Amino acid sequence: MIQNYADALAFIHGRTKFKKIPTLKRMRRFLAELGNPEQGQRYIHVTGTNGKGSTVAMLRSMLLDSGLTVGSFTSPFITRFNERIEYNAQQISDDDLVRLTQRLEPVVEKLDRELPTGGPTEFEIDTALMFCYMAEKKPDVVLLEVGIGGLYDSTNVIIPNVSVITTVGWDHMKYLGNTLGAIAKQKAGIIKQAVPVVIGKLPAEAQKVIKQTATEKSAPLYELGRDFAARKTNAHGLRAQIQYDGLDIHHGRFQLGLAGDYQVENAAIALTAAQLFLQKQGLPVDQSALRQGLASSQWPGRMEVVNDEPLVLLDGAHNLPGMQALVKSIQDDFADRDVYILVAILADKQYDLMLGELASLGNVHLTVTNFAGPGPKRPSADLAQVAQQLPSRYPIQVADTWQAGFQQMASQLSSEDVMIVTGSLYFISEVRHLFDD
Repeated sequence: MIQNYADALAFIHGRTKFKKIPTLKRMRRFLAELGNPEQGQRYIHVTGTNGKGSTVAMLRSMLLDSGLTVGSFTSPFITRFNERIEYNAQQISDDDLVRLTQRLEPVVEKLDRELPTGGPTEFEIDTALMFCYMAEKKPDVVLLEVGIGGLYDSTNVIIPNVSVITTVGWDHMKYLGNTLGAIAKQKAGIIKQAVPVVIGKLPAEAQKVIKQTATEKSAPLYELGRDFAARKTNAHGLRAQIQYDGLDIHHGRFQLGLAGDYQVENAAIALTAAQLFLQKQGLPVDQSALRQGLASSQWPGRMEVVNDEPLVLLDGAHNLPGMQALVKSIQDDFADRDVYILVAILADKQYDLMLGELASLGNVHLTVTNFAGPGPKRPSADLAQVAQQLPSRYPIQVADTWQAGFQQMASQLSSEDVMIVTGSLYFISEVRHLFDD
């Protein structure tokens, strides 16, 4: 019996994470029992190995500044569960979360009894909660971030106005497949009949699958580097200034609010998706509103500045492509500074390759550590063992706890140095509490 906020979270987090056989049938049945709250809304559906959350954050800010009401669904959360479900950039209230979870509970219990494989998973409940909330709020657009993959993701029960695939790289191979083509096929699952799809720069193997799916679905394809483009115009700024060309915008100049060079491509994708959505609704594309929205975009845990001097950043790079993007940002923006990095990575990631990327940088002082992880089945990796095998300019330090590692590293910093905490969104969410007001 759910009576309060703690009960609601215990109910949600107490559910199984995955089922053996992927399917959308259970999710569709769940929503049907709830009166199909997902119907009657306008959506932008976003998937990708990396860049989903940042792209949603930029879209949200730009569309809000364009005068629209905006719902959003993202994962994982950094500080509180409520971050995942927002209306006009305001988190769902505790009271609404409790009330809607109470509404879902008897339906979940019914499906537990009636379905051979049991009722909804944790993420299916998260998604249903969001759909019920958005049905009440009725925003002009809902920005839906895919949980994992796309094809069988519980968000994939809608027909969006625009589909977005930011990147395709190596992650979640246990669920998505062991080739880029297989992973791309899962992400291509969000492409719908005649719905425009915006894609970032993809590896050739993935691009082929995406293009083929778009052709089969008669979905207009907008490809970064072909149909739209963006380049950084300030050589070494932490927050990029860009020139964007695409659709109705020619030589548009924009300042990004989100730090990191990898945000340039995300911004280009978001600008294109925003224009497509506005055009489909017969709404004007106000370049000044888009400019203001991009400049004010915020997204916790993505090259997030938590201290100015010395500069301390939290970056949730949690897979190999994400770590490669972080390495490029360090090379471009901090090549002339000593960079101290505290890193912890989940054991189910390519942690040896990720750590190798960081160790390859000549100006980096690495400390490896561990953290609690999201649960006993997903512990953090033993990076100390890997560190012994890696060549690096400076000896890699090992900290028994991340708190000790952080304290030791902070004591070594000069005002000109940079400190970065990275390796997992779950890890930086723990560290971020140090900087809570």
